Amino acid sequence: MPRALALVLFTLLLAGGVLAVPAARSASPDVVVSQVFAGGGNAGAPFTNDFVELFNRGSTAVDVSGWTVQYASASGSTWQATALTGSIAPGRHYLVQLASAAAVGAALPTPDATGTTNLAVSGGKIAIVRDATALACGATAGSCSAVSSVADLVGYGTASDYEGSAAAPAIDNTTAATRASAGCTDTDANATDFTAETPAPRNTSSPLATCGTQPPPTGGASQNATVDVDIQAVLSIALERSSVSFGNATTGVTPPPVSERVTVVSNNAAGYAVSVHRTAFQPADLPLGIAGTAPTGGQIGGGLAGGTMAAIPVPPAADLLVGTTAARSAAAGDVWDTRLGFVSPLPVVPAGHYTATVTFTVIGR
Repeated sequence: MPRALALVLFTLLLAGGVLAVPAARSASPDVVVSQVFAGGGNAGAPFTNDFVELFNRGSTAVDVSGWTVQYASASGSTWQATALTGSIAPGRHYLVQLASAAAVGAALPTPDATGTTNLAVSGGKIAIVRDATALACGATAGSCSAVSSVADLVGYGTASDYEGSAAAPAIDNTTAATRASAGCTDTDANATDFTAETPAPRNTSSPLATCGTQPPPTGGASQNATVDVDIQAVLSIALERSSVSFGNATTGVTPPPVSERVTVVSNNAAGYAVSVHRTAFQPADLPLGIAGTAPTGGQIGGGLAGGTMAAIPVPPAADLLVGTTAARSAAAGDVWDTRLGFVSPLPVVPAGHYTATVTFTVIGR
């Protein structure tokens, strides 16, 4: 098979000696709270940590970077926030690990986000918020549902605020408030959407849950058609984000890495290679790097071995090898779990808007 090559480019933004603030997201009714467990580490608890599980019941992926999961006590209006990152694909769950009372119970599946909030078993309020601003609502029923940044609200047990006419059922050390139909059901009524069940935490690696499946139509019809096909080589590359922003940052600090998963689809039996290069930042260059892990069957590049954050080269320097495979990709594509970051603190540069372009390349072997 001839060597084939595919390219994907995107723009990386920094502003003011500082990275540019991302554009505001549109409202997303798709992400809901699907499970709340507050007995983590308590006597008889099946799991060591409290957790809140989210679910995307919609048909498109939702980027939750910059969002928070917030908690307030049953009657309180002071909220504690846990930051979220990444995105939630349709039909996927997202696990937020929270505090533990003691080393009782099993460890949770690998969480997608972690926080230190301690949930009360007797009652409380959980909100998915589209920003990091702490809420100030919750003293009365319906007060938080009126806040535009709140994507979903669950009051359980003795909670003073909730969706619908009453809170979700009370839970204990061995049960969780669980949304019906694996998270698909949402009638904006906590009392009927949730039941107290044995906790079963799921993360973004858990099996897909499909919502809204329609029954097949009745009756039948037939029609003849001629069929032909042109078989072609398949080689494509897609990025998690077409534009990556690190937000605001100051010189002398190292902003945290941002996820930029690379998905490669290839039917080349000999495999492929993925590499990366970039342009220099303007008006002054910054030490951009990349780290990552290989998918099943892939081999990470030597410069990225062991989780190393390696500098991304600028031509005429040769591309940095992200990794290789020796076989065709999975049917849905191979996901290279890469993260963009900085290999050293941001240098002293004038305040301003800094941009560069990163190019990922896949070549059939």
